[in-house]
Amino acid sequence: MLPGDTPGNADMRRSILLASALIAAMVAAPVRADEVSDAIAEAQRAYQGGRMQAAQTALQEALQLLSQRAAAGLAAALPEPLPGWTAEEPSSSTAGVAGLFGASTASRSYRNAQDQTVEIQVMSDNPMIAQLAAVMANPMLAGAMGRLVRVGDQRAIQSTDGDIQMLVDNRILVQVQGDAPAEAKLAYARAIDLARLAGR
Repeated sequence: MLPGDTPGNADMRRSILLASALIAAMVAAPVRADEVSDAIAEAQRAYQGGRMQAAQTALQEALQLLSQRAAAGLAAALPEPLPGWTAEEPSSSTAGVAGLFGASTASRSYRNAQDQTVEIQVMSDNPMIAQLAAVMANPMLAGAMGRLVRVGDQRAIQSTDGDIQMLVDNRILVQVQGDAPAEAKLAYARAIDLARLAGR
């Protein structure tokens, strides 16, 4: 905390610095980078002018734009339908909490001629991720939840009904579900662009 700062001002300063760091870390996505930069700059101007409520509002806008970029990036990694399948358009959403960088989710549904379905859901900044990370780090624990399979260089768990869970880059939870056969769900898991999902 700087001299003369109140705890609230120090928190605001940290939030602005966090938002600035986040924008520097984000990669290509539908929202123009300058929209985020403008919102952060507006928050800084309001903060320096002592307008705390305006600074908070502008900062929340910047964080929401960043969350939207993250969700769109997740959706872009979802595969096109495999041969013999059709797909809905990918959907994405964000859920910010108390002005913080929120959870991002993307999903896409697929259907074949037998009316069997597969749904892929991808989540980041989700409380489930920490729980799964502890399991995935221990092959014995992971094996107790289902069959261990490899999806690219990722370790994944396939349950008895064929559903798949895996953790990408230790921060992105991928779930592949549906009533299609287990091999179809595994094929879709392997069709996900894991490098793009991890931002590589």
